Amino acid sequence: MRVRAALPQHIPAIQSIYAYHVLHGFASFEEAPPAVEEMRRRYDDIAGRGFPYLVGEEKGDVLGYGYCSPYRTRSAYRYTLEDSIYVKSGLQGRGIGKAILSELIAICAAGNYRQIIAVIGDSANAASIKLHASLGFVRCGLLRSTGFKFGRWVDSVYMQLPLGAGDGTRP
Repeated sequence: MRVRAALPQHIPAIQSIYAYHVLHGFASFEEAPPAVEEMRRRYDDIAGRGFPYLVGEEKGDVLGYGYCSPYRTRSAYRYTLEDSIYVKSGLQGRGIGKAILSELIAICAAGNYRQIIAVIGDSANAASIKLHASLGFVRCGLLRSTGFKFGRWVDSVYMQLPLGAGDGTRP
């Protein structure tokens, strides 16, 4: 598998991967999958502002994708990003997410960013929590019952990874 920058032609595959997670899990708190056009708009917004947006692909097949975007819009948060990682259904546990997230971390660490935040849907999402922990993220918070999906309340787990000097020096 090769991790590379996502391109506009990857958007239909990205939308398909995301739609599955929207419809069958808690990784996203969206309840209806966005159309390809909306996913393209989101991609254009993130990639167009210079944030990393990657795919893991093998023989032209997109196996997963991930990106980093601003954690919040207010200016004091400008050194902090939030990551999003999604792997094609049935391919979890094969290192795809780890390869994508590792590359995202490397790209962001080479920039002027100091923190990456993971907001993980569902405190029972052991795979995502384990993935992030394996790359140095530490659990820093739990917001109980912040979403209501599939007839039940769902938590949000916060994990954080300092980049470079973290908060040890001024940016």
